Amino acid sequence: MTEDTRVHIGSGNVFADLGLPNPEERLVKAELASKIGSAIEQKKLTQIEAAELLGIDQPKVSALTRGKLSGFSTARLLRFLNALGNDVEIVVKPKPEDRSEAKITVVGN
Repeated sequence: MTEDTRVHIGSGNVFADLGLPNPEERLVKAELASKIGSAIEQKKLTQIEAAELLGIDQPKVSALTRGKLSGFSTARLLRFLNALGNDVEIVVKPKPEDRSEAKITVVGN
């Protein structure tokens, strides 16, 4: 029996591909949360230590590191990165002419 395998080329934003509302914001928040999780790991902080540093309780750190981001604004995630010793730089530039839409990207180590 042969199965029909179909491949769909993604847009680069899984939230848009799934048809979820506010896909750009969701992607940015997910990328920021990933950076926060990496910073917590790199500093070898427990969730309790991270919570104290970020000014939130441990269950919120757990939610954050598991990608449950509905209670976190982008601005709050940026403040968490600062609290973890990271500079955050926002650069605004014109989009390339060969791309139809402008986008938001999180870059860094």
